[in-house]
Amino acid sequence: MSANGGAAERRFLLHRNAFGRLVWTAPDGERHEGVIPVRTFPLSAPGAGLSLVGADGHELAWIESLDALPAPARALIDEELATREFVPEILRIRKVSTFSTPSQWEVDTDRGRAQFVLAGEEDIRRLDGNALLIAAAQGAYFRVRDLQALDAASRRLLGRFL
Repeated sequence: MSANGGAAERRFLLHRNAFGRLVWTAPDGERHEGVIPVRTFPLSAPGAGLSLVGADGHELAWIESLDALPAPARALIDEELATREFVPEILRIRKVSTFSTPSQWEVDTDRGRAQFVLAGEEDIRRLDGNALLIAAAQGAYFRVRDLQALDAASRRLLGRFL
């Protein structure tokens, strides 16, 4: 946490209540139930800059780095983020219905086969390095961790939209 430095990070009190919701106890002793961890840069810097948001949507605490948290608190936050952040990684592009948009895509991901509609070329966003983030028309997101790591056919299909 940025406000109190390392000592406060060692006293970082976070646990789950009987209903499975995260409960954070502030340094002044006030308890906040139903806190939600929110990453600032979930794709480009997932371990840096995280906010604990209260049930009312207001920020309760700022965490500069997940690495600075005690292991039990970090495990709880990692567990909570894993349930909230679902961004399958595209491993292979099987088929694209057309090279204009909207187009139907069939892909293999790290979570299995998926289909989605790409509404526009602007829905493919370049991230740091060779990474891409693809927003499907249905609201889901797909990640390409390294464009160069895809097979040649997938790179060729994707290249038509970049």
